[in-house]
Amino acid sequence: MSRPTALHTKPVTAKIRRTILKAGGALLLSVIVPGVARAAQILAVRVWPAEEYTRVTLENDTNLKTSHFIIKDPERLVVDIEGIDLNPALTGLVAKIQSNDPYIRQVRVGQNRPGVVRLVFDLKEEVTPQVFMLKPVGGYQHRLIFDLYPVSPPDPIAALIEKGQWLKDAPLEIRPPMAEVRPERQQKYPELPIAKIDPKEEPQPQLTRLITIALDPGHGGEDPGAIGRGGSREKDIVLAIAKRLKGKIEEQPNMRVMLTRDADYFVPLHARVQKARKVQADLFVSIHADAWVEPTARGSSVFALSEKGASSTAARWLANKENSADLIGGVNIKSRDRQLASVLLDLSTTAQINDSMKLAKAVLMEIGGINRLHKSGVEQAGFAVLKAPDIPSILIETAFISNPEEEAKLSDDRYQDQMADAILNGIKKYFAKNPPLAKHRMM
Repeated sequence: MSRPTALHTKPVTAKIRRTILKAGGALLLSVIVPGVARAAQILAVRVWPAEEYTRVTLENDTNLKTSHFIIKDPERLVVDIEGIDLNPALTGLVAKIQSNDPYIRQVRVGQNRPGVVRLVFDLKEEVTPQVFMLKPVGGYQHRLIFDLYPVSPPDPIAALIEKGQWLKDAPLEIRPPMAEVRPERQQKYPELPIAKIDPKEEPQPQLTRLITIALDPGHGGEDPGAIGRGGSREKDIVLAIAKRLKGKIEEQPNMRVMLTRDADYFVPLHARVQKARKVQADLFVSIHADAWVEPTARGSSVFALSEKGASSTAARWLANKENSADLIGGVNIKSRDRQLASVLLDLSTTAQINDSMKLAKAVLMEIGGINRLHKSGVEQAGFAVLKAPDIPSILIETAFISNPEEEAKLSDDRYQDQMADAILNGIKKYFAKNPPLAKHRMM
């Protein structure tokens, strides 16, 4: 009986040996012959034109290698992207360039050679390009960023001059003696105390100036901020409120205003602070629309900076979320000037925080008249945009966009107008007790 078993085993063993050799050969072949690399895929393209700079974003599924150079007469930016092929998303970039883009006239897209796509941006003027990659964050995958900055960036002071808001009353100017001014005008704006002249003394010129308010609509561009259940985006809501408030401030004879952004584009945190300092702002007001993990959270809040840590766990969480805007919006860390970035260091003074608290209390009291308050008092946390060492600064959470009821409020014209009125009234009440100090024009 053993012999048939032996005869049966031999062919089985040979069959197994052949199977092993075949598998080994296939394995060896897979090691020797490299697989064809899959080309990276462009998932979406976005263009954010603005006077400050135009940003072009290519969102893709992997990290990309690029090279770029400038061609003169006429001005062109040429970008070569390796490891990709043309696809509909990429060719769609051509149609996304708007005729009113300040810096891009048009873009041409083509397959330069196998595996390399070339973009040629025809420019309207000379630019300083920044090309960099951003790692996946939030809802974004890898992003290839082209930031096209003008060689001569717009000056916020020049913008005020162009609008006639600088020359009509310089930061520090000599005016005629009050004896020449009608008495009724002296009493019209009691919130800005002015020095009285002793009639026995010879009238002397007085030093007066306009108040400059920096309004900071949060988020923008690549960074939408919080998104409500109904689809409302924080960046749109706060820009609308800021523009309403700007219009109301411009109606005041003793105030002027500067927006850190006036359209849908991203501004890094340090740049927001730097803009306010460039125009020697007397106040910095950052406007946001809160969000929380639970849709039941509701109410408005006003925040000031803290020297000793956040006033609550929620305040700390919110500050961390807002401070992550640079990661989401996208900042080229390599290009950040150290001196500008130092603004984000803890340079704040006790005096600045004390003044910020006074402003915050005045604004909070006014907002409490139009909406429920999330907390009865001013909260404090380490918000990066509140760290200007010489400008009283507050951050206003106008309502919870994550609450469906408050999301509807935030989208309502009447509520936006009421919010703008409340903020302005708070600012005016603050200055009624805290007259602005004299400042000298920055060079």
